[in-house]
Amino acid sequence: MSPRYPVHERFYTWQGEGVHLGRAAYFIRLYGCPQACPWCDSAGTWHRDYRPDGVKLMAAQELADVVAGESPEGAFVVITGGEPILFDLAPLVDALHGLNRRVHIETSGIAPLRGGLDWVTLSPKPFGQWPEASVVARANEVKIIVHDVEDIQAGLDTLAGLRDDAVIWLHPEWSKARDRDTAVLNAITQAVKGNPRLRAGYQMHKLYRADDLDAHSDKRPVPLGGNVELGY
Repeated sequence: MSPRYPVHERFYTWQGEGVHLGRAAYFIRLYGCPQACPWCDSAGTWHRDYRPDGVKLMAAQELADVVAGESPEGAFVVITGGEPILFDLAPLVDALHGLNRRVHIETSGIAPLRGGLDWVTLSPKPFGQWPEASVVARANEVKIIVHDVEDIQAGLDTLAGLRDDAVIWLHPEWSKARDRDTAVLNAITQAVKGNPRLRAGYQMHKLYRADDLDAHSDKRPVPLGGNVELGY
């Protein structure tokens, strides 16, 4: 029996970060995550105080039909969360490949990958569960979230076995980027200057508020990590 996926939200926008920055993309955000990042910018997918009224369960072909109806050919699909790697994505990936769509995943890598994914973005969480070695080895790009200066090295420490051609991004955590925290931003700059393999990243879609333009995106004001002191 084909699995049914808990869809927190789905929306057509463009990729706001990483190697595919600026490209049209359909996002499928699945519900549920055990990492509970204290600054998570999708806390509505797991935080007990910000649970949605309901989460729709959708089959693989049902989701593929939605993607086909709500985005044009050529737009790739990003499966994110929450933590999407917890689900068997093989049926969903197969259904999306049936539309000739490339399928990407954004994950902390805490379980084995399932399904013939075309692109793997790994965002390790060194303070929580580290990524599986098999996911590190498969990653096309890595996104290290920098809330404190120490997060740069902590993130790099999780990447043993990363292939040489994988891109490593250093992203300021959104509250630090929003508030122009010079300690974090300068640390990223110095790290990139010291190791040319690293790249400085940013969440460009938040400047455009691009995701909000789709009717299906979650419009609830959920604070970062569910913590109102961090803001939105």
